Amino acid sequence: YIKVSGRWRYLYRAIDRDGNLLDSMLSEYRDKHAARRFSRRLLDSAGQKPLRLTTDRHPACTKAIRGVVGRKVLHRQNQYLNNRMEQSHRPIKQRYYPMLGFRNFESASRFCTAFDELCNYLRVSPTHGKHVPASHRRELFSGRWSALMTELAA
Repeated sequence: YIKVSGRWRYLYRAIDRDGNLLDSMLSEYRDKHAARRFSRRLLDSAGQKPLRLTTDRHPACTKAIRGVVGRKVLHRQNQYLNNRMEQSHRPIKQRYYPMLGFRNFESASRFCTAFDELCNYLRVSPTHGKHVPASHRRELFSGRWSALMTELAA
């Protein structure tokens, strides 16, 4: 949840098994319609249905996922299985708390989307469980950072 104009808003985020961000959306409400809109948006960007989905136990997620992807997709709802997704909220929360919230919804939505995209772009992660040495991660990060700076300077 993120506070916007003194009210709590819900941040939908989807990540794959390697922790890469697939999509994010800030919603004014956490209901079936918002969950369905995010699920459709996620399927449109991914282009294919996933084999399994892991969410929290909110009833709106269950109804929306069943309506969008059907019953052939394994939908897991467990308190501990979504820890990876919950931990992916940490960078945005660390940036959000010193700001003391947002004043309007549009700026909050733009910030969350841009921040998530930037973190995902700069993130150097192991692929499919393989270990990447720290020196190689530093090289990849510095290369991505310099490419981003030249892109922004143009």
